[in-house]
Amino acid sequence: MRINAFSDVCLRVVMLLAAAPESVTFTSRVVAAEVGTPYNHVSKAIMRLRELGLVEVIRGRSGGVRISALGRDATVGALLRQLDTRTDLAACDSINGPCPLISGCGLRGALRRARESFYRELDGIVIASLPHGKSGGPVLVELGLVR
Repeated sequence: MRINAFSDVCLRVVMLLAAAPESVTFTSRVVAAEVGTPYNHVSKAIMRLRELGLVEVIRGRSGGVRISALGRDATVGALLRQLDTRTDLAACDSINGPCPLISGCGLRGALRRARESFYRELDGIVIASLPHGKSGGPVLVELGLVR
């Protein structure tokens, strides 16, 4: 099972924000630089995460983005379910019409169950538990964002 690029960016953003103390905010540009993703992609991810209530955006001169309490407690499985926009994993319909095997095919159901198993496995992983440094040190220190 693969996640899409947008979900990957969203996970990177919440992991970075989860590694920061609650009072720390980052600009979208800093987040983009630290997660290695173009600014416009990160901005879209932050907007979606805000809609989901997982991040807080503070406007103004000293504003920025930070993870919300809901974001700290959210699970990876729940987040990926909300970000997945695909209705079916199998392409049963094409420009030439439906697949001729569709009436007796069990692939769609099997793929749907496999996707749910994938998410269910990730339901036990809380986003705030993910960030940790290679040597056990805080991620933000390793990134050079805090000392």
